Amino acid sequence: MEFIIQKTLEAVQTLYNQTLTSSDITLQETRKEFEGDVTVVVFPFTRFSKKSPDVTAQEIGEFLKQNVTEIADFNVIKGFLNIVIDDSYWINRYKTNASTSNFGFAPSNGKKVMVEYSSPNTNKPLHLGHVRNNLLGYSVAQIIGAAGYEVIKTNLVNDRGIHICKSMLAWQKFGNGETPESSGLKGDHLVGKYYVIFDKEYKKQIDELKAQGLAEDEAKKQAPLIIESQQMLQKWEEGDTAVIELWKMMNSWVYAGFNVTYNNLGVNFDKYYYESNTYLLGKDIIEEGLAKGVFFRKPDSSVWIDLTADGLDEKLVLRSDGTSVYITQDLGTAELKHDDFQMDKSVYVVGNEQDYHFKVLFLILDKLGKSWAKGLYHLSYGMVDLPSGKMKSREGTVVDADDLLDEMIDTARQHTEDLGKVDDFTEEEKIELFRKIGLGALKYHLLKVDPKKRLMFDPNESIDFQGHTGPFIQYTYARIKSVIRKSEQADFAGIVPETINKDERELIQQLDKFPTIIADAAENYNPASVANYLYELAKGYNKFYHDNPILKNEDEELKKFRLALSSLTADVLNRGTSLLGIEVPERM
Repeated sequence: MEFIIQKTLEAVQTLYNQTLTSSDITLQETRKEFEGDVTVVVFPFTRFSKKSPDVTAQEIGEFLKQNVTEIADFNVIKGFLNIVIDDSYWINRYKTNASTSNFGFAPSNGKKVMVEYSSPNTNKPLHLGHVRNNLLGYSVAQIIGAAGYEVIKTNLVNDRGIHICKSMLAWQKFGNGETPESSGLKGDHLVGKYYVIFDKEYKKQIDELKAQGLAEDEAKKQAPLIIESQQMLQKWEEGDTAVIELWKMMNSWVYAGFNVTYNNLGVNFDKYYYESNTYLLGKDIIEEGLAKGVFFRKPDSSVWIDLTADGLDEKLVLRSDGTSVYITQDLGTAELKHDDFQMDKSVYVVGNEQDYHFKVLFLILDKLGKSWAKGLYHLSYGMVDLPSGKMKSREGTVVDADDLLDEMIDTARQHTEDLGKVDDFTEEEKIELFRKIGLGALKYHLLKVDPKKRLMFDPNESIDFQGHTGPFIQYTYARIKSVIRKSEQADFAGIVPETINKDERELIQQLDKFPTIIADAAENYNPASVANYLYELAKGYNKFYHDNPILKNEDEELKKFRLALSSLTADVLNRGTSLLGIEVPERM
């Protein structure tokens, strides 16, 4: 509330002859047990008022009430100045918000942000951890876009390396020409199957070599399969035609499989980068860093950077044989992406096990004098746990993303049918509804928790229609749409009352927060802010709906206003859930 900040600055200047700036004023939402809408923290002002917090708050409160027509009253509790905003202010806010197209979303600010997420390996299907990554990255991109930025969604695919060769070699040896078409498997599942086969056969060879007297470490190095996979990688890097063709064929299977999963998840990308194209990048940057004295060369010709003064350690950036390490190509890829898009900020959505890597990467780029390094951000997120035995796992170790989606939709079907809510739906309508509820439950449950926190995902809990869940929000939206349909009213838009009651006022206040919630979520890369706001809004609407007759109201103008207020609530729920990648059904 900028007008309160400005008038508080004026009060401090008038009362205490002290000039402050907006950043010196702290406003908080008034605690529910006290009367008021906004609280001014006055404790910092006592150093120049030379009075107690209570007296200082009282003096500022009296000034504000006398000089600001929107302030109806105030009270002081233990030095906190609680301000009551006049109903006329909230009626005007409602009028403005209801008439604003795309309310909550900011106009373009001319700035550009890249969000990189997903980043899968092409030797196995996506799993539960990837699901959190994809949903988080997509939602952050949506929120940043709603805050006025141009957003580029990118996916850096790890499509080369020894792990890829393991799947290729196992398919060559044990596949008998099997394809996704002949097996009926999605391409990523088929390739993942051979990655598992490689591991099993490799372990057998290790055990055989150990039985012949080799130590385990030596057996791991001498097992024929690992030697052959290393030779295959070398051939790939040398451009061997047969290996490259096999790699292209199996990768194409994986990409087709990934695309099905991405489509089912409802995520997409504007640009793909492939490590097979970027793994040689970064060597020019190493030469640049050596010339600038940022890096140093050891006697064995390896290149390092000393980060001990920054509380870290020495970091290898180029091996003695001149080959890259992982951070080398990350340096090059970071520069390539900036050259391609000239973005103001770049967000990497990667699990918290890579915290150290990104700290080093950003620090090196900064030391190299890359002006854009200050705009790099690692959105670090925690693991997802499941209650033991709750979900299927295709390979027995991780929960496959496709299995997870199927089970969520099936769980939604069971819950919805048990409640008898779809008796009048056609079969096609049921299928679509179960998909929206199942995915909405999954997405909301994974996004309502701060990304940095590890979380427990319980499929059944996530689909509770009365809990802190996506389906509760979806149901609230569907309820509003049902009320509007039953009203058979088409001309309630633009209805503005002269007075409002307490419940109407509270709902208007909740709606008014929407633009600020989006701006804060974008600044902090935190979809949980939006998710939890939507839950509170849905909860607030249901209380309003329960206590305030709409269709049965005999006052026609009041009925129209409440329909209009309901309609704006539905619009905000729809826009807000879209930022989480959640679809809302028109009826449930």
